[in-house]
Amino acid sequence: MRLVLAYRPPYDWTAMLGFLAARSVVGMETVVDGVYSRSVGLNGVHGSLSVWPGRGDALEVELDFPDPAALPEIVARLRRLFDLDADLPSMHRHLADDPLLARLIAERPGLRVPGAWDGLELAFRAVLGQQITVVAAIRLAGKLVAQYGAPLCSAIPGLTRVFPDVQVLAAADLAALGMPKSRGRTLSGMAQALLEDPLLFEPGRESGVARLLALHGVGEWTAQYIALRQLRDMDGFPHGDVGLLRALEVLEGVRPAARELADRAEAWRPCRGYAAQVLWTSLSAVPAPQPSPGGRGG
Repeated sequence: MRLVLAYRPPYDWTAMLGFLAARSVVGMETVVDGVYSRSVGLNGVHGSLSVWPGRGDALEVELDFPDPAALPEIVARLRRLFDLDADLPSMHRHLADDPLLARLIAERPGLRVPGAWDGLELAFRAVLGQQITVVAAIRLAGKLVAQYGAPLCSAIPGLTRVFPDVQVLAAADLAALGMPKSRGRTLSGMAQALLEDPLLFEPGRESGVARLLALHGVGEWTAQYIALRQLRDMDGFPHGDVGLLRALEVLEGVRPAARELADRAEAWRPCRGYAAQVLWTSLSAVPAPQPSPGGRGG
């Protein structure tokens, strides 16, 4: 099935694809020749999809999924994942009061905030990446998918597994993947919490950050990151993020304290999350290792 997903221009596909490529999980995602592909699972049904820029102001999707009734949910998830409904003009006008952000936005006016296909998957990525590099975090995610994800038969080379079911993850000894036991307990607890509250990661629900902070091992950074990318709270802002602090140091010559960044970001409300993405993306031109998003850093 071929889908066309329209958006209001501009759209920075290069930045979006670069973000996804740097975090693609072996067996579950691929980025080849400007096309993003991934396995998908919904209600126990598995399939795959590929996304690329289409003609005009739209993304094209090739979907291989055996349940046509799932199409509205798939479209909604893709629109969130690729941030297709962002009101860029309003955010630009608001953030342009900060001269630094005004310059960065002018350089990349089509920048979007990457979302997530699945809430539990995004939460696991964030926790797996705590205090380690992007590369190390993605390696751990690949081990998780290889060990616990269901096999997938796909015509797309490289897609061999789907992200594990929540029931499997809740029962698994995830520390055996090679992480601290406390982190394994956090991951298992997240899966169990989702079983108890199926709307835990539902976008638009009130008190999302508070519910996340109530989970064992979930701190302010992780909760804010999940709020931004999964709950689609454009004011989600991890002010202690080392990537944000480094971006300001590179751009302005002085590394602020986390409290100073938090104070400055008050003027960016209610678009602090978009401001964070603008700052994170500015680091892509800096030839230095970046911390992982789960352990701080976009």
